[in-house]
Amino acid sequence: MTASLAGLALALAAVGAHAQGAPAPAAPAPAAAAAAIAAAPGAMSVEKTSIGDLLADPGAKAVIEKDMPKLAAYPGLDQIKGMTLRDISVYPEPNSTTPS
Repeated sequence: MTASLAGLALALAAVGAHAQGAPAPAAPAPAAAAAAIAAAPGAMSVEKTSIGDLLADPGAKAVIEKDMPKLAAYPGLDQIKGMTLRDISVYPEPNSTTPS
């Protein structure tokens, strides 16, 4: 899940830059990615942007549907829309199989 969040953070940074009309920056090193996102005022981030706000943005929604399809199809999505991706990263991923 952490690797997914890092990749999503980079993708959201590109979506935010594109939405502002700026060219998408080259992908920074993983350690620099968090700093780059935190430094971009108004940019979406996994730490501060709610899941509901991400899903309301067409570009961010496309990234989530591609990189995190289980989240996009999660039955309890309405209950977690106020949380951030970082908030939900501490919870285990739901298991789609039922124990026998």
